[in-house]
Amino acid sequence: MKPRVAIVEDEAGLRDNYLEALRRRGYEVRGYPGRAEALAAFDARLPDLVIIDINLGDEVEGGFELCRALRSRSTTLPLIFLTARDSEIDAVSGLRLGADDYLTKDISLEHLCARVAALLRRVAALSAAADAPGAAMRRGALELDPDRFTVRWQGQALGLSLTEFWLVHALARYPGHVKTRQQLMEAASVVLDDATITSQIKRIRRKFQALDPAFDAIETVYGAGYRWRGGATEAP
Repeated sequence: MKPRVAIVEDEAGLRDNYLEALRRRGYEVRGYPGRAEALAAFDARLPDLVIIDINLGDEVEGGFELCRALRSRSTTLPLIFLTARDSEIDAVSGLRLGADDYLTKDISLEHLCARVAALLRRVAALSAAADAPGAAMRRGALELDPDRFTVRWQGQALGLSLTEFWLVHALARYPGHVKTRQQLMEAASVVLDDATITSQIKRIRRKFQALDPAFDAIETVYGAGYRWRGGATEAP
């Protein structure tokens, strides 16, 4: 079955170019000019991945609102921002809202398709992991359940995106081991720059700290990467 990819882009010419490039690579694609049209279509069925522009017609930040709405419906739906807005503030804002990637429109169609393929591979990998026996993991107050892609801290549910889930999994799998940014990208099956990895880690920390202000399990090892403090054992 072909993966379903949706593109929310108000410029018809650009939207058609993206749709055609993805269609040639075997995806089932749908395009929408704005937030309202996309949400109406997604009421019937969520796609497998969504690419979103920020400026959508008269809605200067319509893409941010759409991302927020979609993330409230699904914590695991892969979301990519593709926008002309290249400021760090916009990129951080998009990631804080739960996007898995933030791209600017100066990238090539080949690069865009590679990012889409990487995210969809990660979804497939997570699904395969869910079928593996003994996949659930516990590290002290942390519980990870790949069967449901859920995370709990001190018994409380934590909503993480796919990228965030996989990054936490990579860190917590081997407590005390330093993971470089490159290793974290490989573990998450995604290509991000160093600044984006840093933003993702900051966002993950904030989510944990919203439940537990004393959370300090993710340690920055300056010049090297990150590691998960503490230990505990695998869940039985």
